[in-house]
Order: sequence, then structure tokens, then C-alpha cells
Amino acid sequence: MALDKRQRFITILILGLLSALGPFSIDMYLPGFPVIARSLHTSIEYVGYSLSSFFIGISVGQLIYGPLLDRFGRKRPLYVGMVIYILASIGCAFASSIEVLIVLRLFQALGGCVGMVAPRAMVRDSFPVDENAKIFSLLVLILGVSPVLAPTAGSFVISAFGWNAVFIVLAVVALLTLLIVIFWLPESKQPDPGFSLRPKAIAGSFWFVMKEPQFYTNALGGGISAAGLFAYLAGSPFIFMELYHTSEQVYGFIFALIAIGLITSSQMNTLLLRRYSSEQILHVVLVLQTTMGVLLVAGTVTDVLGLYGTIALIFLFLCCQGFNFPNSSALSMAPFTREAGSASALMGALQMLLGSLAS
Repeated sequence: MALDKRQRFITILILGLLSALGPFSIDMYLPGFPVIARSLHTSIEYVGYSLSSFFIGISVGQLIYGPLLDRFGRKRPLYVGMVIYILASIGCAFASSIEVLIVLRLFQALGGCVGMVAPRAMVRDSFPVDENAKIFSLLVLILGVSPVLAPTAGSFVISAFGWNAVFIVLAVVALLTLLIVIFWLPESKQPDPGFSLRPKAIAGSFWFVMKEPQFYTNALGGGISAAGLFAYLAGSPFIFMELYHTSEQVYGFIFALIAIGLITSSQMNTLLLRRYSSEQILHVVLVLQTTMGVLLVAGTVTDVLGLYGTIALIFLFLCCQGFNFPNSSALSMAPFTREAGSASALMGALQMLLGSLAS
């Protein structure tokens, strides 16, 4: 699918908005954990289960949408998922117990995850393979705005209107995004009646993707790296606000600082791609990220890091993610055309499954 310069810009922007919906759904309500715990008469740790259920919903949901995207094209499944997300978000706003919130967050993820799996497939459809890593880096730029804006916006909304209002805001944002998708996002793949939705055929499609060495090596490397990111998202409210007693505002600042590192590294990746291949960059980054992870665990166990040491190592670890995600995604998706939706779903499901276990 050939796009002119204007269509490229619009497509990348909309795909970035769709991709950011999931992170926004996480980051915006994180500062409200203590308030939610008090309001629903539970603990912060139990509120954290609403985050774990969200990760599980994204893992399962992507496996559902992958074959649907390959069969019905990219946009129609997007419509269905976004409507489910909007309805579940409204339900979350009126949740009367933590158990209800946990269940509704699961459904919110089952709907919203289409905004994560579809953009990866559409990048593969719409752009040359050798440009995919650069396009994914641009998506990370848009994604990175979420951790900068979402916690701050969430803190403001919670302070002014209560935690329930966060989910109303998410529903409104999703509705506006859906309208943009309907009117401005070009369809990148027409429906394929030959793509069977029978369980045996779906399993065969997934197996075709999974047995490709380029897929499973890069998807697993990216998934393990992403698990560290999700562990940070789930544990950061407790670590910073409970363990180190920072305020909600300071927590938002820390979140934004780390997000800036993620944004910066993703854009440095586009510069490095002019000289080095995705494989070369990814090999170096995985070594660095593993080193940072080991130091963080060792420092935490021995209790020698303190607040600033913890922030520094998390910052460096997640800077590596800005290099890891674009390159591992591009390399994982490169071998596939007809099965791009299924490949995107498997890659995303693996990342979210590891993330839910880590959180």
C-alpha cells in the first residue's frame, strides 16, 4: 500500500494515538491507587490486581483480534474493540467495589488491546520492511508522551473530580479516537475471505508464525524486556509513594522524567539505524538492559540504592526499551504479510503475558 507524504504523516499520527490508548489506560490512574484503595475500602496492593487483570486482558484479547484483523481487514475489528473499551471505561467509573473494578478493567483491556495489535499490523501493511524500525521509533515518540502527560493529568483529574472521573476521561478520549479512525485512517488491508476463522485454521496460522526463528527469537527478547517495563508500571506506586513516601505530584514528575528518557532513546534509535542494522542495535541493547536489571535487583536486595539510585537505574533500564521495542518489533513482523495480524497478536500477547507475570 503506497502512501504519499501527507497520508504517511496522518497514518503514523493516528496509529500512535491508538497505540497510546493502552498506556494511557495504565498511567493515568496510577496516581489514584491510594485514593481508590480508600474509596473502595481495600489495600493498594489489592488495587494493583486491577492492573494485573488489565495486562491479562490485553494478552488474551490480542490473540482474538489477530485472526479477525487478517480476516476482516484492519478497521472493522478496531471499531468493535473501541466500543467495548468505551463501555467498560464507563463501567469502571461507577465501580462500587474493587472486585467489580478488577473485572471491568479486564473487559476494558479486551476492548482496548485492538489499539495495540492493529497498529503493528498496519505498519507492516503500509510501509516498506526496511522502514518499519524507524516507523516504530516514531510510534514510541507518541507513546512516550503518555507517561509524561497521563500521570500529571490523572493527578489533576483525581484531585479535582475524584478517581472515577479518570475513566470518564478515558472513555471520551477513546470516543474521539474512534471518530478519527473512522474518518481519517486509511484501510491498509482489505478483507480476506480465504482466511479461515475455524479453530484449526487459526491454530495453524499461529503455528506458522511461531515456528519462524526470526519471529520467536526477537519477540521473546522484546517480551522479556517489556516484562521489566510492566513490573515498573505495577510496582512504581508502591515503591515511590509507599516505600519512599513521595507525594502524588513528585511521583508524576519521576514518571515523566523516565518517560523523557524513553522518548529520547527511541529517537536516537532512528539516528543509529542510518549506520547500524536493527540486529546490531538490539544485540548491544539487550546486554546493557540485562546489566541494568541485574544491578537493580542486587541493589534492591541489599538496600543500598535509596530513592535516587533506584530512579537512576530504572531510568537507564527503560532508556534501553526505547531501542529494544522498535527493533524487536520490526524484526519480528518482517517475515509476514498475509499473517501480519496474527504475528502482531502473538508478539503483543507474549509481551503482555510476561508483563502480567512480572507485575
